[in-house]
Amino acid sequence: MKLFRNCGRMMFKGLGGALVLSAGLSAVSMQARAQAPAWPSRTVAIVNPAAPGGSSDPLARIVAEVLAKDFGGSFIVENRPGANGNIGAAYVAKAAPDGYTLLMSWTGTLVSAVTMYGSKPFNPMTDFEPIVLIGSIPNVITVDAKLPIHNLKELAEYAKKHPNGMNFGSTGSGSSWHLSAELFNKVMGVKMTHVPYNSPAAVTKDLVGGQLQTVFPGTMTIASLVKEGRLRALAVMAPERTSVLPDVPTTKELGYPQLESATWMALLAPKGTPKEITSKINKAINDALATPAVRNRLISLGYTPLGGTSAHFSSYMADEIKKWDEIVKFSGAKID
Repeated sequence: MKLFRNCGRMMFKGLGGALVLSAGLSAVSMQARAQAPAWPSRTVAIVNPAAPGGSSDPLARIVAEVLAKDFGGSFIVENRPGANGNIGAAYVAKAAPDGYTLLMSWTGTLVSAVTMYGSKPFNPMTDFEPIVLIGSIPNVITVDAKLPIHNLKELAEYAKKHPNGMNFGSTGSGSSWHLSAELFNKVMGVKMTHVPYNSPAAVTKDLVGGQLQTVFPGTMTIASLVKEGRLRALAVMAPERTSVLPDVPTTKELGYPQLESATWMALLAPKGTPKEITSKINKAINDALATPAVRNRLISLGYTPLGGTSAHFSSYMADEIKKWDEIVKFSGAKID
């Protein structure tokens, strides 16, 4: 009996020691958290996986301005171009999840990483924390103004009559320019030939020069050429008209609601970035998008302001991947 009593006292003493140790560790952990510098305590890099001067640059700089004003500190835009945005995006996916490296990316990079690549450099659904959708630019169906094509039906008929003579240009395999045209091929039952380029300027140069017959770019890229009469815009691939080309009807208006395509821009962080940080950023961006000053700046660049929760962004991206995966399989396009 004495032995059992001693054992009981030893067990209680051991348990008490463990509780003291646990409490001590908790106190140390709380003290460490209390002593940790508040975010951001140093420069935050917003990686733009495109070359300086592209259409994503102004938006990335607006985001950097908004966050710097809201949180103080330094937010910089860091360009890491290459491989349709995959180089910069892969860099962020491998970065420390501490809130000091963010990614500004878009449809052509995030969706294509899943749908186009045999060897995926990253998975947008599992390698990132989705923060917020920022804005989108609708694609527009345009043709060489010298062609006898004035609407979508005539474009489809022309493509059927010239099966080897309809070339469409894009800024690369998997880009929104490319996939928008493949969506048109699928919906309208035609087959136009894809010709990829390295830059928007090269595409529009060959379209105006007659080497290409059609292109499906973002509205801002070709708005001036449409207004000059060098290109003819047939339809904006969106439910609502755009302020950039207000006289151009939408595909929905014309009876083709399934012909919808836009390049959306969003902010993401490496997987595991603290929710406390991503939630702060989400709120800051949403608050900014609700102000006339920021909204008008986006609209002037051709963007439709978006916003919303991170959960909404995640769900939306999953739907986009599913939608465009069907188009990629239809086209047979693949990048190894």
